[in-house]
Amino acid sequence: MKKHSNIPIFIPELACPHQCVFCDQEKISGTHSIPQPADIMGIVEQYLETIPENRTINIAFFGGSFTGLSIDLQEQYLKEANWFVKNGKVSGIRLSTRPDYINGTVLELLRKYGVTTIELGAQSTSQEVLNQSGRGHTVEDIRNASNLICKNGFELGLQMMIGLPGDSYERSIQTANDIVSFGARNTRIYPTIVVKRTALEKLYQEGKYTPLTLEEAVEWTKDIVHIFEKNNVSILRIGLHPSDELVSGKSLIDGPFHTSFKEMVKTQIWKDIIDTELQSAELNSSKKIKITVSNRQIHYAIGFKQSNRERLMSRGYDVSFELNPSFSQYQLNIG
Repeated sequence: MKKHSNIPIFIPELACPHQCVFCDQEKISGTHSIPQPADIMGIVEQYLETIPENRTINIAFFGGSFTGLSIDLQEQYLKEANWFVKNGKVSGIRLSTRPDYINGTVLELLRKYGVTTIELGAQSTSQEVLNQSGRGHTVEDIRNASNLICKNGFELGLQMMIGLPGDSYERSIQTANDIVSFGARNTRIYPTIVVKRTALEKLYQEGKYTPLTLEEAVEWTKDIVHIFEKNNVSILRIGLHPSDELVSGKSLIDGPFHTSFKEMVKTQIWKDIIDTELQSAELNSSKKIKITVSNRQIHYAIGFKQSNRERLMSRGYDVSFELNPSFSQYQLNIG
């Protein structure tokens, strides 16, 4: 299978009249200027020079509510992007938008210009969480938009956030299950963080909002990943993009942000797998074990900062890890 590459074009808050409590797209995405339609060709050409051959490439409009732009402006952006589709330089166009900015007229325009995938910022399927987060749309909007997108032949993506105001473990699990039932083919999982100069910072400073700890966010996400993998929903991202604003801490007040968040989640998944297998494994008295896993998973099996290896050693195991390229994702052998 070919690997996928996106050419990201960020249009932060360009069309969004809502100010969700958690949102400052500029700081989260690291984007400080908005590209104009005339800039698209140069941006795409620059990326194409760096992307290896034999990849499936998409132009991706992220960061804002693309279909909330005026029809004229949407068309200007899409015309520029579609030139690369028509000339075979990219496979298609994907974009992100809000559930309440989807209708038949919009979808007709998107199909005309080669859009293949539409990602909706669902964030939660709890109406209470949506209300407390200032989302400005309903769960029914998510359901209806998802249905329209799927019926019109687009690939549906539904993004979710954990730890929003009013959220709970049970509500996040329900959101993941709803994303599956709404027909999503792909998803992104973001932990909620407190960013400077947002409404959420005010709630945090007033003691009205407490973010998840990093450990809680990892545990919630681990269980959500199982739901998506079991139902063949492709997980495009786990954790926030490590923009300079977040990595440097200039804009981060609090919350479960970590540049290795995905690795931490995968480490916990492998911790559970290894522990379960050890319970049934027949080991020699020396407790010397060799754990064989897929070459694509060995890094996670050993663990973030080798935490799984060190935990086993602290329990008295003389452990080594080996890879087997023929193993499937979570296949392992303990001998």
